Amino acid sequence: MTTYSATFQAAQAEELQRQLLRTDGCEHAAYILFNKANIHVDPWHRQTHIKYLSAKVVPVPDEQVLESTPNLISWQTASFIRRLKEAATNGQALAIIHSHPGGLRGFSLQDDENEAELVRLAQNRNGADTPLLSFVMTPDKVLTGRVWLSPKYHAPMRLIRTIGDSFNLDYAGRGTSAGRQAFDRQALAFGKALNEDLSRLRVGVVGCGGTGSAVAMLLPRIGVGNVGLIDNDVVDVTNLNRLHGARQADADAMAPKVQVVARSITELGLGTRVVTKEAWVGDPECFDLLKSCDIIFGCTDDNEGRLFLGRLALFYLIPVIDLGLAINVTDAEPPAMEALDGRVTVLTPAKPCLSCRGVVDAARAAEEAMRRDMPALYEKRKAEAYVFDEGNPNPVVVTFTTELATMAVNELLQRLNGFRGPNGYRANQLRKFHLMIDAKPGAKPTAGCALCDSDGYWGKGDVQPFLDRAS
Repeated sequence: MTTYSATFQAAQAEELQRQLLRTDGCEHAAYILFNKANIHVDPWHRQTHIKYLSAKVVPVPDEQVLESTPNLISWQTASFIRRLKEAATNGQALAIIHSHPGGLRGFSLQDDENEAELVRLAQNRNGADTPLLSFVMTPDKVLTGRVWLSPKYHAPMRLIRTIGDSFNLDYAGRGTSAGRQAFDRQALAFGKALNEDLSRLRVGVVGCGGTGSAVAMLLPRIGVGNVGLIDNDVVDVTNLNRLHGARQADADAMAPKVQVVARSITELGLGTRVVTKEAWVGDPECFDLLKSCDIIFGCTDDNEGRLFLGRLALFYLIPVIDLGLAINVTDAEPPAMEALDGRVTVLTPAKPCLSCRGVVDAARAAEEAMRRDMPALYEKRKAEAYVFDEGNPNPVVVTFTTELATMAVNELLQRLNGFRGPNGYRANQLRKFHLMIDAKPGAKPTAGCALCDSDGYWGKGDVQPFLDRAS
């Protein structure tokens, strides 16, 4: 069985709202071109899944509208044919969307009849396996969607996401679930809908060390229904004071960190389904898991992993919440604190990437790739002083890795619920723990940056090579 979902870029969703939700009280329509993310196996539910990623909005020209009333819209098919041609040329899927000014959140019988005819036209022109997506928008900006696979059959959209400063979710029956008793008191603070949203989310955690394990243990406690863990490291004795869930026996057995954290989540008994990958995030075996996620926490401390996740966030419209902790001390005994800085950065389209923020270093990333893929060459070049040695281990303290994780998960709650108000979003937050100072360092895209100074990669979806990265 194949399931379907769609993700809208916030700017395109706002454009649709302007086009469709006019003050005349009549129905209006537009086209959307979508790129695709093909997921061979959703690791939580073992199903094939297709994500549609919004790429372009095209209004139905007013001069082609034949009739527009509060209950009906019809238009000439010339513009529909042009959009079908464009979709076929670009390997995209075409969608039609119209408004229901009266607030009907489903499709009417008239919609069923009209859209079936458009499906016939689309499949006659572009091929019998051509899908046609359709959406309805109500005045409260709620979206309902489906995928027509033939003139006689359509499948529902499992989830519709709109990704910008806020993360908005639409799905059938939202707000009607009774919810789980374990989260009743959370609902008293944020409302029942947030609990329901969290229970549906697929959230990835990349890196299961001190920060990642803390994030991973918070997610089921706020009600996230599906968690995916990625890490290729094992537990050692130096992890025991900060890796949540780890035991001495795990260090003795050199147990994989992902298995230790997954065990701890399962033992909570809160109903969260956990899947794991013992691998580096950029390994192909992780691709289905990553593409299946709705949101990802980046808790890796390597430059290459951060660069990879930054590209993933834009290609697949999957928000990445990246965490970093830097502790610098003097050589004195006891050491004097020079810096104790925690950072939470949210990566989405239209925001500066980590390179433009000065967080990642491309040269270091290249060295990390060499160390992983060509260890002999890396050791040779290190001996020749052509690469940086790792040196002494970085200082780390569990209270600060855990507080940083809490900052990041609270930012997720803000994005879903808006509890801090419309000005409460933090694209980049820096906490200087030793000075008790919070800051919001700004940044602008570097001129010519392919990731954030241009929208060419935003919602691009599946391309070869993956993420358009040289292997």
